[in-house]
Amino acid sequence: MSEAPRYDAIGRSYVGTRAEDPRIAAAIWDALGDAASVVNVGAGTGHYEPRDGRRVVAVEPSPVMRAQRAPDAAPVVDARAEALPFADGEFDAAMAVFSDHHWEDRAGGLRELRRVAERAIVFNWNPASRRSFWLTRDYLPGLDFEGDDSWEAGAAALGAREERVVPVPADCRDGFLLAYWRRPEALLDPVVRANISVFALMDDAEEAALVARLEEDLRSGVWAERNADILALDALDVGCRILVAW
Repeated sequence: MSEAPRYDAIGRSYVGTRAEDPRIAAAIWDALGDAASVVNVGAGTGHYEPRDGRRVVAVEPSPVMRAQRAPDAAPVVDARAEALPFADGEFDAAMAVFSDHHWEDRAGGLRELRRVAERAIVFNWNPASRRSFWLTRDYLPGLDFEGDDSWEAGAAALGAREERVVPVPADCRDGFLLAYWRRPEALLDPVVRANISVFALMDDAEEAALVARLEEDLRSGVWAERNADILALDALDVGCRILVAW
């Protein structure tokens, strides 16, 4: 399923659990450097778009997501990452936040970011971390975003020169999949899961089995015993990265 149909289905209550986290936003904006014009590709409801006087244009193919953008959000264009309706080098920077793994042609979309901008940044999860983090190790062992080499292939398509680590705060305001690393009980809430694309890809039986296993591990104390080393941390590297190309 491509980005637009998926988010037409799961994005209806997106703003309820997916708020912008200011600490992650600061890292993204820092990676944009001094870019005066920015295009945000796969922009969704507008989270993480700069609001510091830069010229920002958003690209979002899902009408459900576009409808949830704030009245004062950047202007939004109905288009796809793989065919951006902009001239070569039209922007100082292009950005994509938790978006590129949904594109039908990920490499093509990443090359488009570089075509339309001098600088490009991509914020997403590096699946190389999946065996060291409890959620992906113990409950989602098959999650890898299209294969072990997908991250490296994406970095190559983007022409990335730098990879920045972005620790996720324990009280992260943005309810993406990995944000609940110290709040596992939140994933038992169907409203929380409804706005996380990984769960949208599961069939009902698979999702129910995962939830039941996590619920039992929380009830029995197995989860707390297995993850005692992270319970006092204020932030954790769960594999979130910013790729930067210029």
